[in-house]
Amino acid sequence: MAEQLNFDLPVRTALGREDFFVSPTNAMALGLVDGWPNWPGAKLVISGPAGSGKTHLARVWAKMAEASVVSATDLTDTSVPTLASGPVAVEDVHVIAGNPAAQTALFHLHNLTLAEGHSLLLTGIGTPPQWGLTLPDLLSRMQGTTVATMQDPNDMLLMAVLAKQFGDRQLTPNPETLAYLAKHMDRSFADAARIVQALDALSLSEKRPITRTLAKRVLDRD
Repeated sequence: MAEQLNFDLPVRTALGREDFFVSPTNAMALGLVDGWPNWPGAKLVISGPAGSGKTHLARVWAKMAEASVVSATDLTDTSVPTLASGPVAVEDVHVIAGNPAAQTALFHLHNLTLAEGHSLLLTGIGTPPQWGLTLPDLLSRMQGTTVATMQDPNDMLLMAVLAKQFGDRQLTPNPETLAYLAKHMDRSFADAARIVQALDALSLSEKRPITRTLAKRVLDRD
């Protein structure tokens, strides 16, 4: 078997519709995104743990809807009119729990976007009541939004996520290595990202291919 050679190449995250692996843990969220523009109230929340694919789905929708994408932390009152002139996706709303100015900007963006007849997509870890929002009017609007929940991965999805993240780094471990990782690692998307990064770094430093033996070393280190 030819040895896999690793190079320190830039990570190119694939965020197309064809790059999204569907499983029972995320099928509802994908179905709701694909069902745009028939969202109740013209808005949708995608909720899920870190690394679960919320950003991926937001980018899939943004391409479909020709929408702007903005981080909740970057919202300001002055940015609202431009963003509200078309569909918009706001990512990581849970991060602005302690940011009253950003919450106020999101409240105005919500109202103006819908008033202009456009759609609004929001993402965050947990559901809106868990986001810690302190602006009552904003919280009530978030609680009145349809929520698509993305769950922790099953074995099939975890292997697919690992394969994709390795692929983003232009690496192709064999299926045996992916299966070993999925069986022995913590069942979370965040852990998958951390392990892929650690294996990439170890492989580069030792100039060795990513194999089950190398994977075991990274997991044993934990």
